[in-house]
Amino acid sequence: MNLLSPAPSPSSKTKELEPGSNSRKRQRSESSQSTTSSVKRSASEGPAATPIHTVMDETPRAVSVPDSDIDSYMMVQGEDVTPLGPSQPVATVNLAPPEKFEYIKHLREKSMQAGETWFLVSRQWYRRWESACLGIVDKTGPVEERDIGPVDNAPLVNQDGNITSDLVEGVDVEFLPEEAWNAFTTWYGTPTHALPRSVISRGQFGQPSLEVRPPRLRVLHLVDVRTDQADRRPEYVTLSTKDTVELLSRQLVARLSARSNIPYKIWKIQPGEYEGVQFPVEKLFSSGAELLEISDKTLEDSLIEFHDAFVVEFQKDGKWISDQLTPAGQSAVFEPQPLFSQDNDFFSRIAGSSQQVAQPRQASSPTGVTASTSFSKSKDTQITPFRSHVFSKAKVVQEPGTLGLANMGNTCFMNSALQCLAHTEELANYFLSGLYQSELNPDNPLGMQGAIAEAFGSLLHRIWAKDLSATSYSPREFKLQLQRFAPQFSGYQQHDSQELVAFLLDGLHEDLNRVRKKPYVEKPDWEGGGDLELAQLAQESWQGYMRRNDSVIVDLFQGQYQSTLVCPECHKVSITFDPFMYLTLPIPIERKWAHTIRYVPWDSSKPHVEVPIEIARGATFKDLRSLLGRWMGAPAENLLTMEIFGNRFYKNLDDTIQCDDMSENDVIFCYELPCNARQSRSYKAKEDDPFIVPIFLNDLYARPNTYGYRSQSAFGHPFFAVIDQEDACTIDGIYSAVVDQLQRWTRNAQDLYVWEEGQVTPNGAPVIVPPIDSLTEIKVNGDTGEEMVIEDDITDAIGEDTLPDSGSFDTVLRKVGVKKEIFDIRPQSGHKDYTTSIHSYNPQRLDSWESRIEQMGEGVPLLKEWDALYCEFDKNMKTYFFGDEISRWEHSTWETWETFIHPEYAEAKKAALNKSSRGISIDDCLEEFTKEEKLGEDDLWYCPRCKKHQQATKKFDLWKVPDILAVHLKRFSNSRALRDKIDVFVDFPIEGFDLTHLVGERKIGKKLNDSGANLQELGIHDLDEPLIYDLYAVDEHLGGLGGGHYRAYAFNHVVGQWYHFDDSYVTRTEAHHAVNTNAYLLFYKRRSNRPLGGKTLLRIEEAAQESIEDDDIIPAEQQLPTPPEETSPPAFVRAQGGFSVPRSPDKATPLSSSPLDDLPTFDQSHNDPLIQSSLLLDTSGLHSLEPGWTIEHLPSPTSSAATEGDDDYQKLSSPDNSSNISWEDNAPSSPVTSDKSPSLRPVDG
Repeated sequence: MNLLSPAPSPSSKTKELEPGSNSRKRQRSESSQSTTSSVKRSASEGPAATPIHTVMDETPRAVSVPDSDIDSYMMVQGEDVTPLGPSQPVATVNLAPPEKFEYIKHLREKSMQAGETWFLVSRQWYRRWESACLGIVDKTGPVEERDIGPVDNAPLVNQDGNITSDLVEGVDVEFLPEEAWNAFTTWYGTPTHALPRSVISRGQFGQPSLEVRPPRLRVLHLVDVRTDQADRRPEYVTLSTKDTVELLSRQLVARLSARSNIPYKIWKIQPGEYEGVQFPVEKLFSSGAELLEISDKTLEDSLIEFHDAFVVEFQKDGKWISDQLTPAGQSAVFEPQPLFSQDNDFFSRIAGSSQQVAQPRQASSPTGVTASTSFSKSKDTQITPFRSHVFSKAKVVQEPGTLGLANMGNTCFMNSALQCLAHTEELANYFLSGLYQSELNPDNPLGMQGAIAEAFGSLLHRIWAKDLSATSYSPREFKLQLQRFAPQFSGYQQHDSQELVAFLLDGLHEDLNRVRKKPYVEKPDWEGGGDLELAQLAQESWQGYMRRNDSVIVDLFQGQYQSTLVCPECHKVSITFDPFMYLTLPIPIERKWAHTIRYVPWDSSKPHVEVPIEIARGATFKDLRSLLGRWMGAPAENLLTMEIFGNRFYKNLDDTIQCDDMSENDVIFCYELPCNARQSRSYKAKEDDPFIVPIFLNDLYARPNTYGYRSQSAFGHPFFAVIDQEDACTIDGIYSAVVDQLQRWTRNAQDLYVWEEGQVTPNGAPVIVPPIDSLTEIKVNGDTGEEMVIEDDITDAIGEDTLPDSGSFDTVLRKVGVKKEIFDIRPQSGHKDYTTSIHSYNPQRLDSWESRIEQMGEGVPLLKEWDALYCEFDKNMKTYFFGDEISRWEHSTWETWETFIHPEYAEAKKAALNKSSRGISIDDCLEEFTKEEKLGEDDLWYCPRCKKHQQATKKFDLWKVPDILAVHLKRFSNSRALRDKIDVFVDFPIEGFDLTHLVGERKIGKKLNDSGANLQELGIHDLDEPLIYDLYAVDEHLGGLGGGHYRAYAFNHVVGQWYHFDDSYVTRTEAHHAVNTNAYLLFYKRRSNRPLGGKTLLRIEEAAQESIEDDDIIPAEQQLPTPPEETSPPAFVRAQGGFSVPRSPDKATPLSSSPLDDLPTFDQSHNDPLIQSSLLLDTSGLHSLEPGWTIEHLPSPTSSAATEGDDDYQKLSSPDNSSNISWEDNAPSSPVTSDKSPSLRPVDG
């Protein structure tokens, strides 16, 4: 059928036909219906049995066709998307620019409320508007309000008008309420990219949050044969996660059809890259289509995610296109059995799944084909014979633990973290045993009502199912629960994987805390003593913690560190012991801020120099001035640091400015002054303080600019003059002070002064200047001439009678004063922090000395605080003293800089070069972690002995380490709003990571053991066992903070193989690939002669023993292998205890004896049909496959970002198309002792 013309979105009051009464539904919860149903069932049951809808009763809104899916998004939120125009009356239309700024500022201070509409505004545009309103001139030049124009959000969107990347408020974007947006449209016109967003309630407590990235859902049109062009612009619908599925269906249909009374069905298909708008019917089933079931559930509750795609099918001539696809030879399709056998499992309560084993059901249809009458919660668990074009029924069976997790819109941070935790063997055993259900603590006020633990447990069951045919799964249920209790992870923004791991481990701990009522526990204090008292304090602290915290997370992940504080004054020592769940290790890279500073001494006889420096990131310009003062031999408080741009002082770099706020190309000057530079906010002014005055050089006559007006042009470097109170009382005194500092910047400095020639005795001490042949007189009209100026006869001063013989005299020149009228000097007030416009200034604002004298009076300083002086040169004087652009300023010294290399700098560069060649290891990170440091001025410690806050020294040490050690490499800096990342390579061992020498419990324990102390009372065990760890998972981050991507490496302990997880794409790899520059989170497991997990392990074994003892004898008729045509329930690897868990060959795997007396031989068990059909043996060996099985190699999906080679995935097929499969159990004894995994191969029958 041809594509119907587009239509506006229908009204929210439209009605739909309810699904037919014969439509069977599989509930997702006890109170709500599911949102999709099986594609086979829907296609076969026809119009009477499938959810068929019509648009005949829907009345379109009387508005224009939306230009974008965002318009539809706002329409359905009840918002009028018609932009406000300038003609619309607004009370703020006549405000002055500063008043407009204050008006918008006031509106932005309001808090968000659910149901409101806020708008995204580009920070780039907003900053220009802010500068125009406040008269701020930045490096881009002055901006007038008339030049602002409408809001320009182009930097935020791509060519389709969609947000391109993660947005950070205050850096990329500003959030404005609707009133502010309306004001902008009134003042400046209608913008081209309006980005309205709804404020919705997130999380359990309804926290208001702006939905920056609402779900953007693809709309496709089902057709017999595709006729549109592949490059046709795709159609989308954007809705809020709080909108209903009913509203979604109306929007999908309205996007494709303007006609009424056409019955339609909507199919949900797998997200992917689909061309154009038309969707050919032959691809429907292979795309995992499920019939969307209309309900009042929200998109969030219906697990509809950001990039989901939908296909709308319109009825044509009373027939459905999809009916023709049902294969005639397919006799029945069966439902898969639920993952759990309990009635109170997570999916049962959340998804309303049936707990009965599925039986074949048939339903007639017009085509005589049967179909399933229930849909599964996920397309990944649905048995779909049409998935493969080669085999109609055979399934590609995935190895346990190799299930990929689909990216649902910037959820790679979650997927990588989940893969690492899911491949923690002991944690997986705990959840797959079902023990966690008996330890749920839903009443814990610090927990999440058990929901996080149940969602995580359900996900682990799916990941470790051994007969799952799907290669990937969308963890929608888990994300739903996650954002319910952690709204910060809601939506589709990128997040930090480490923050998720921290939240998840803490949430699991509280959900599974065995302590039902937490007692009050007072933390013990260090009273002094030796090793015994230290060990007693550590044990008392740990026991006190365990009285409130006892869970599987504590048993596996939590250790204890020692914190030592020492007062610098009274030397009071404070020691505390605290638990940790993961180690955050700083990377000991010298993160230096490198720059070249232009240093200008006060003494004009000393050259100005360029000083390369390196200073720690996060250092302020106070620290920089201290460094320069030490290097240059000047008091640090007398140094003044400024940024220069456009021949003006652009920024005052005072004590509050951080060095790393400056960019690489910024020009930074440091001026030495003869007095305090007053850049410290704590400086207290004095009455006799001299004036620190910025001096700017300008052309006397304005030159035309592009608009025909005349403006004065600045040139050269600005500088400072320090004028005392007495000199400031006269114009001549001010002029002379300026000339004294101006002489540094010209090669003709001698011509700034008036000289006299005389003869003095050799014992005299006149001021000597460099020898010159003659002095040049520059006249006001620009003429020059050779002339020697003699003001007085020297004999008048010393007398003729006293003159020595002329042969004993030396001829010298003495500076008499400055020459007047070389330049004009004029003051201007209001230069706070010494800064001014960088391009031009208004000469009308310059004061005259006459007005200053009249204003200030005579005999008092003519200068005021924050005055600046402008030196105006005519063309001739400017050319003589400095040159011009054509001559490249030949007479100036502006670009004559010597380089000053301080020995301290040279030594630091040499040491850094040696360190970089050596590289950084995780041992270096641990050394940095345990290094003693001095607390910052903003992080003082209160000394109980001194009774005041002190800048104490602090040191961390490891006291007790856990069985599972999670290491967080601190790659992201806390400075500058988390905008920096350390990309340096950190080397870490794959196996044999020895921490024995760093753990205080071991070191002190050995000393106490030698002295005869009772170690059992101190909780110290296994002193002779080294603390050696082996790597089993790595969470890596590629890219920077603005975007980036997370992936994971993990060791599969069932099959003894490393895998690389890139969202949905899973490939085999080797352990050494995990050691790379992108490694972010490292997961290690301790080697041990005893099983890991402590109390948790014992509970798992007890649960397994009870499971076997309570197991009834299976009737003989139920012991038959599952027929090929039936759907077998998801199975898991059978552990020694009897419950289904992933089995590990590692030596730390818990060992338990079987309760059965008469164990079958290997051959007997090998030939047992029940074992052949559903279980993986626990002993070494390979199961025989059924006769006739073959193995085929299919190319595996590869990640575009993957760097390692991919092994082929393997798929089995047999004549009867059954799906039994088994693996060899020949895995190595540790994750790193072998590079090869057990091979999956058929055994000849």
